[in-house]
Amino acid sequence: MVFLPMISVFAVYAIDNGKDYLRDRLLICVTGAVFALGLFGAIWSQGAQLRIFGVAGLSFSLSFDGFRVIYCCIAGFLWLITALASEEYFSRTKNSNNRYRICSMLTFGAALGVFFAADFFTTLMFFEMMSFTSYAMVAHEESIQAMRAGETYLAIAVMGGLAMLMGLLLIWQRTGTLMYSELYEICSAMLDKSGLYLPGTLLLIGFGAKAGMFPLHVWLPRAYVAAPAPASALLTGVLSKTGVFGVAIVSCWLFAGDISWGAALLVPATITMFLGAVLGVFSNNIKRTLACSSISQIGFVLTGIAMQCLLGNHNALAVRGTLLHMLNHSLIKLVLFLSVGVIYMNQRDLSLDGIRGFGRGKPLFFFAFLMGALGICGFPLWNGYISKTLLHESLIEAIHLYSGHAMEVPLRLVEGVFVFTCGLTIAYMLKLFVVLFVQRGIKDAEKKRYIGLRSAIALTISAALLPILGAFTAIPDALADWGQGFFHGHAPEHAVHYFIWENLRSTLVTTLIGVCIYVFFVRGVLLKRGKNGTTCYVDLLPNWLDIENSFYRPLLKGCVTIVEHIARFAAAAPDALIQLALRTIVEHVTRFLAAIPDALIQLVLRTVLSSSKKPYVPRKFLTRHIWVTERQQDSNGSETIVAGGFSMALLLVGVGLCVVVVFLFYQAISQIG
Repeated sequence: MVFLPMISVFAVYAIDNGKDYLRDRLLICVTGAVFALGLFGAIWSQGAQLRIFGVAGLSFSLSFDGFRVIYCCIAGFLWLITALASEEYFSRTKNSNNRYRICSMLTFGAALGVFFAADFFTTLMFFEMMSFTSYAMVAHEESIQAMRAGETYLAIAVMGGLAMLMGLLLIWQRTGTLMYSELYEICSAMLDKSGLYLPGTLLLIGFGAKAGMFPLHVWLPRAYVAAPAPASALLTGVLSKTGVFGVAIVSCWLFAGDISWGAALLVPATITMFLGAVLGVFSNNIKRTLACSSISQIGFVLTGIAMQCLLGNHNALAVRGTLLHMLNHSLIKLVLFLSVGVIYMNQRDLSLDGIRGFGRGKPLFFFAFLMGALGICGFPLWNGYISKTLLHESLIEAIHLYSGHAMEVPLRLVEGVFVFTCGLTIAYMLKLFVVLFVQRGIKDAEKKRYIGLRSAIALTISAALLPILGAFTAIPDALADWGQGFFHGHAPEHAVHYFIWENLRSTLVTTLIGVCIYVFFVRGVLLKRGKNGTTCYVDLLPNWLDIENSFYRPLLKGCVTIVEHIARFAAAAPDALIQLALRTIVEHVTRFLAAIPDALIQLVLRTVLSSSKKPYVPRKFLTRHIWVTERQQDSNGSETIVAGGFSMALLLVGVGLCVVVVFLFYQAISQIG
């Protein structure tokens, strides 16, 4: 099933008779077929595990459970809806959509492979495949902005992949397996997991980079803004969730119940949650605002994963909140990014000043955007309210559990940031809503058909799901019951009452915070009146807050410069330093070898061949016929041995070898005798 979209896309492109609409319909049918097969096949094989092959301890295996089934369906649904809407979107752009289609389907297959992977090796293979195929989706427009965004995206993906590779090699070296099920059993039996923190951190870097976790989030706003709107919906709805999937594997399978790991993960999760919302408030581009919102919502999900580690066996609410917020965020951002695609098709502009009043007099667009806005803000009777309530309740539960403990104060701080971030979410979505439906445009849009039939169907279906999942709470509860086994969670001890006064009061507080931020900060600080009397939104964020331009790119450039200088030095060194060093070494070795026979000969001359009345050997014969004993005088008049000591040494070595051979021959004859 994982390879079906990869195979089918080539079959689709093989039928090329010059009719784009035929390929459009075939792609939609193929995506729908994969969606249906994934749904029924995964349900039928729930709990099964398929090992395709294994070599030297590494295996390529797939697994099926409730959570994987849910995200197979989510991925299929998102690809089906974006396929419906993409034909009209790309028909109004200058670039061909053929490349986008084939890369989109390959990415679809790779994403399914990530979700169904049963071990780290399989996950890494599909993860890297997905990174390279999705790069073409990010850089599809081929503008300077798109190419730069694709460059950043690919760089983060490659570095994250290398970190994952190092992490899984360390895991394999320390546990002997990469299978998730086996790792869970091994790690659960460990009393001291300190030896796993380094590989776990490396894996967290790799998966967190794809999820958009701080400080590796820099690619996300640029990529979402540069990519076509359908691609942005897929990036935030599915691809970022593959990163969250990996973080959940590391945290809930390797470090299940580990308080230290949960506390460490809570730090970047909280920063990601808060930072994304702040950037969304300051942004004056609707697509960038939604991209920053995705960073913030991923922070909510990562907070839920951290709470699972901190709560241990009491993690039921955190598990259900994490799972449902992943699902809800995918569906909500599908609606919002498709709405942005409708704006871009008509206005060719995404700045807040350029799209003011676009939604006036457009009831379908009003309905779709309002459903997405109410869902992401977490208002009662919409799906976002269910998952945010569960996440907030898990924080309250952790505060009570760690009452009097050192963790109580940090948890109360995180809970405050959680509530304030929800208020920031309401503030930036209220800003977008007012811009689109309340303010009048500088130049009203022409009265024309602004959306096609299939785009309207896709937008209506996806928007209608949000209040259904929020009003009928039995549906999300059933999904949570089905998928919680992946996180090693369990059903809560009692039924969750979502609409009691305590939860509604929390929503009321966040709404008041959001309205105050909008009235006093957005309209009072970010909205300025120009010289001609018109108002415009200003960008007050300083450039040094751009981590990519102020830190990552200078750091990378510095590393490249250092490596370049080392390479140049190494290239020039053989002609200078290395040759000098080798020459010196060889000279000293030669002198040493030459000194050995000279010393031996000098010793012989001063003993055996020394001048005496009765020499032991016939010196004249030796000096006449054997040059070794010939003497010379140096400039000081002292006697020296003849030059050419190295050849003398070879002669002595040969003599010694002959002596050894004779001795061995004598020993052999003696044994025979």
